[in-house]
Amino acid sequence: MRGDGVDHELTAGAAGTGSTTEVRSTGGVVLAVHDLGGEGPPALLAHANGFHGHVWEPFARHLSGWHRLAPDLRGHGRSPLPTGLRLDWDGYADDVLATVDALGLVGAVGIGHSMGGAALLRAEARRPGTFRALWCYEPIVFPPEVGRRRHEGNPLAEGALRRRADFPSFEAAIANYAAKPPLDAFTAEALDAYVRHGFAARPDGTVTLRCRPEVEAEAFRMGTAHDTFERLGDVAIPVTVAMGAAHPGTPAAIAARIAEALPQGHLHRFEHLGHFGPQQAPAETAAAAAAALRGA
Repeated sequence: MRGDGVDHELTAGAAGTGSTTEVRSTGGVVLAVHDLGGEGPPALLAHANGFHGHVWEPFARHLSGWHRLAPDLRGHGRSPLPTGLRLDWDGYADDVLATVDALGLVGAVGIGHSMGGAALLRAEARRPGTFRALWCYEPIVFPPEVGRRRHEGNPLAEGALRRRADFPSFEAAIANYAAKPPLDAFTAEALDAYVRHGFAARPDGTVTLRCRPEVEAEAFRMGTAHDTFERLGDVAIPVTVAMGAAHPGTPAAIAARIAEALPQGHLHRFEHLGHFGPQQAPAETAAAAAAALRGA
């Protein structure tokens, strides 16, 4: 526990279902990697900005045939961001590769959502053969015409900075999110997993966000600065790019271009879902991911 009175410690344990393992990444980052159970070859699940590994729990329960592992990427969940460490998105790829190496994952598949999908694609482009197939739901991989720069005026960053970071209890946070978009689209189970693991309890019973609003905001600002789109040609493995309903300016709007730029890219549309499809419909999206990955 640090001096701010918030529980930051890992629930460390031996590798196995329900355990959390520490993995050292670059820049002094220590990742929490959660074992979500299952038997079979490894599946690495990488979360979206502002989320954490445990948010995959409802999805993972419907993903049979794999041993599911989900890291908290740097600055998220139980993986604190060292003071002064710059949030370049290459660091998220570092976290993916560090997890693969530390846990000795061979023949793994990768499943990523939003920022996590970009992290998987960037990791595979940097080190081909890390995965045998990927399934990425609306990965944040912008084409070069957006400009390769930190986007100071990003409206998502501004929204993150206004995010309420403290609640009287876990239950109060759940009730708040369930009553308004975008998290009102989550299943009750997914919302519970997000809050129970995305907030830390203080001694007085109040709870506070683990991923600080300023960290989430900076990750949004840096979302256009990485050149993963230009490196998609190096991702030679089968990749399914899944998407919800496409609207201008949303991540779904660029999904088809990402799939087209991949040597073995395939597009899967969920017209009735939004950007948080894996949390809106965990059973449906997990079944689609399982079918795509087995087919690959």
